Amino acid sequence: MKITDPLFLKTVYTAVVLILGFFLYKLLVRILHTNMEDGEKLYRTKKVTGYIHFIVLSVLLMMIWGNDTGGLSTYIGLLSAGLAIALKDLLSNIAAFFFIVFRKPFEVGDRIEINNQAGDVIDQRIFMFTLMEIGNWVHADQSTGRILHIPNHVIFNAPLANYTKEFSHIWNEIEVLITFESDWVKAKKMLGEIGEEHALHLNATVEESLKAATKKFMIKYDKLTPIVYTNVLSDGVNLTLRYLTDSRSRRSSAEVIWEQILHRFSEEPEINLAYKTVRVTRD
Repeated sequence: MKITDPLFLKTVYTAVVLILGFFLYKLLVRILHTNMEDGEKLYRTKKVTGYIHFIVLSVLLMMIWGNDTGGLSTYIGLLSAGLAIALKDLLSNIAAFFFIVFRKPFEVGDRIEINNQAGDVIDQRIFMFTLMEIGNWVHADQSTGRILHIPNHVIFNAPLANYTKEFSHIWNEIEVLITFESDWVKAKKMLGEIGEEHALHLNATVEESLKAATKKFMIKYDKLTPIVYTNVLSDGVNLTLRYLTDSRSRRSSAEVIWEQILHRFSEEPEINLAYKTVRVTRD
């Protein structure tokens, strides 16, 4: 192959563009790390820089190879057919990436659950997105410390639950079991009062969030305030406090409410928490 051969020259130009592009991108990233202290701003700037780098390289390569239209079309056609078969999952990941970018079922910072995996979205790339895992062996949706890498194409095959997008509050329930001998009417009233106290600082936020969500989805709640349900179990009277809380505050809200319940019930001799017991009677 001669040095003046067009194919050889295009190959050399391609190699030069890729190598220079790689080192320029790394230099830009190093400059960003040196001059930016805000972690969130640095992350978003790096993502934008990466997208621009990819687009510029693609344009340059098309300019290099675009002169030979017939050869390029044949090459692209054969390459596409082979890639479609050999790289099915990778192509699905790319398609899912564009779906995520434009349809925005979730964004970085959202809390989601997909394919039985839950966590906060901490990164989003062309082939996968990354979660900081919550739940699993840790109770009440708190972080496990593990990082999950999930292929983008999973979004096409599994239901997606978003805790924070549009309506950022979730319903939580606290079950309080008291003895049959307890004054359950008084206990139920006290639980309702505790729930109302907890909901006071959330009312404005919840209404504003719900109003925004109803503009996009057919969401309708007849009651947003806390409510207490009554049920009878084998061990006693079960009172269930149902209330709205911020999606990331389920455990802390339950802790505050439980501490209030324990303090209030300790002052009432006619209200006793129930536990599993065995009663023996003699004839």
